[in-house]
Amino acid sequence: MLTLRKADERGKAEFGWLKSRHSFSFGSYYDPAHMGFSALRVINDDWVAPGAGFDSHGHRDMEIITLVLQGAIVHKDSAGNEKILPAGEFQLMSAGSGVYHSEYNASQTEELRFLQIWIMPDRQGGAPGYQQQHFASKPGLTLIASADGRDGSLVLKQQAQLLRASISADEHLTYPAAGRKLYLHLISGELKVGNHTVYPGDGVMVSDQTDLLLMATADSEALLFNLPL
Repeated sequence: MLTLRKADERGKAEFGWLKSRHSFSFGSYYDPAHMGFSALRVINDDWVAPGAGFDSHGHRDMEIITLVLQGAIVHKDSAGNEKILPAGEFQLMSAGSGVYHSEYNASQTEELRFLQIWIMPDRQGGAPGYQQQHFASKPGLTLIASADGRDGSLVLKQQAQLLRASISADEHLTYPAAGRKLYLHLISGELKVGNHTVYPGDGVMVSDQTDLLLMATADSEALLFNLPL
């Protein structure tokens, strides 16, 4: 089964300094039909005004992945990490038993845009952790995060994988789906997935499939989540 989650049907939040789109229920946006998908709990698409950001706030028992699409984030947390996260790099913060952090737009003149993803861990507690890494762009699939850190990926506290898919126009990619759930989030370009045309910001929930076929009608970049049933 392939279920399309259209970008313009996502939850919305507008606070002047922040524009956010929620693929799943988050904050004041509540939709019982979209509470998450398998262990994937949150995909927020955020635009932050110059110099603005999120004051220090707490998390626990959540794997939090951030990908900057435009600009850079200044990150500080209660574990002593002070980092700049530039566009194109991935950050994975394991909240564990509890961590506080702040995130600000590093620029005083340019808007920041980033994706923040929450994945529920398969075990609770433990010390907070911080990972940050640049992955070279290449055609096809790049493994970004996995439970065992294989192929130099970030280590995720869940039996799941996050992959980046880069597909040139008129090319296609096939990914095995048997015995798993998959979620696709399109960052840029245009894809044909089954009978659906997928545009930036759209998501596709995949279940009870043998394979997932992605056909690009434009140069495309997407995130692909391989999730437990």
